[in-house]
Amino acid sequence: MRLARSAIVVAAVLSVPLGAQVAGHDQRARRLFEELIAIDTTAARGTTAAARAMATRLRDAGFPESDIRVVGVDPDKQNLVVRYHGSGARRPILLLAHLDVVDAKRDDWSFEPFFLTERGEFFYGRGTTDDKSMAAHFVANLIRLREEGFRPNRDLILALTADEEGGKSNGVQWLLKNNRDLIDAAYAINEGGGGIVRDGRYLINEVQAAEKVYLDLRLEVRNVGGHSSLPVRDNAIARLAGGVTRLSAYEFPMRLTDITRAYFERSAAVQREKELAVDMRLVAGRPADMKAAARLAAFSPYFNAMMRTTCVPTRLEAGHANNALPQTAAAIVNCRLLPGDDADAIRERVRDVIGDRAIEVSFIEDATPSKATTLVPEVMQAVEKITNDMFPGVVVVPAMSTGATDGLFLRNAGIPTFGVDGTFGDPDDVRAHGRDERIGIKQFYEGLEFQYRLLKVLAGS
Repeated sequence: MRLARSAIVVAAVLSVPLGAQVAGHDQRARRLFEELIAIDTTAARGTTAAARAMATRLRDAGFPESDIRVVGVDPDKQNLVVRYHGSGARRPILLLAHLDVVDAKRDDWSFEPFFLTERGEFFYGRGTTDDKSMAAHFVANLIRLREEGFRPNRDLILALTADEEGGKSNGVQWLLKNNRDLIDAAYAINEGGGGIVRDGRYLINEVQAAEKVYLDLRLEVRNVGGHSSLPVRDNAIARLAGGVTRLSAYEFPMRLTDITRAYFERSAAVQREKELAVDMRLVAGRPADMKAAARLAAFSPYFNAMMRTTCVPTRLEAGHANNALPQTAAAIVNCRLLPGDDADAIRERVRDVIGDRAIEVSFIEDATPSKATTLVPEVMQAVEKITNDMFPGVVVVPAMSTGATDGLFLRNAGIPTFGVDGTFGDPDDVRAHGRDERIGIKQFYEGLEFQYRLLKVLAGS
């Protein structure tokens, strides 16, 4: 009965022409987006200013003060939680996006990172893809729904949070521990999904249902040092470099989960290159074809990361003076573990690959295991219907995120979480956390409309 009713709601939403639905709405979303990008929400500045700015926009749109909460243990890194009340016939849906961004240096960028620059077909700015576009979409769509008098059958809870990008205590984890009642929901819609486009062709729309486990290791060598005019063979930098080189050449074994197997199997149907489609099907087979896996890994870092645990050096530090032999040399190695991989076992494997017991390998902090989410039919059916209407020929696939999101903590707390976006991008041109982060202008507005339709379907009255 519930599924049949959902289908009726989908049909009603999709019967309204796209142009009529977005008239006047997209410019408001752009203004919200521009405001968010202009607020520096790096770790040094915090998220409170952005949380308050969005609270003001929702308050001005008529949301009651009692339904708007700016909360957090750190006064500089607070979260915005807003409740859009429905009939209460069904449990709430949580809409999650994070406000904090990674650091960005002006000298590294072609544009001012904390200013929304429109150039060619793209919006540029820190946070344009990770994750202020989704935050702007959610805020704009809640305002639109309120203006339309939409009465959902369940509460919609918006949480714009702090400390996703490396923080520990002020964001989703803090809310779960101290204010779970504010965000408790039947399930959550989060970042981590989105559409894949190659050579301008829209191929698949991912629904993230799992993610890899984040783990940092520290590799360190110590020795007595000495004067640089009297070098010895046992040089800390040289030993560390040898170990890092061996680790960089190592490839962890390929292993598919149910989600990644389904990803390759379904994605094969829309590949223009016949050989690529064949390899995807071969990898999805039982047993998986290892030669096909090697070709896919060489074709795309994204495909490679979905098939195996990865460990890559990301930082180096060594020595204390130009004219002294180094007493210490250290490297940070960032690992992304497949769900189910054991952190202790991965550390031991790294030690074995390095092959030098003089290089100490230690955890920087414990890894948090990541549960996968069981796919909920009402979510998947809504995503498929809306995708088919807006992007004909695009297939919807379950996916495992190669990065990390706050969905990890929600899933572990018993709140199923789905990365659903509707914004398309090139997986081999990912600029989040990097220079000249950007999002397609057309794709920004498509994602805005996609999320609007999704909320109407999932919370239809």
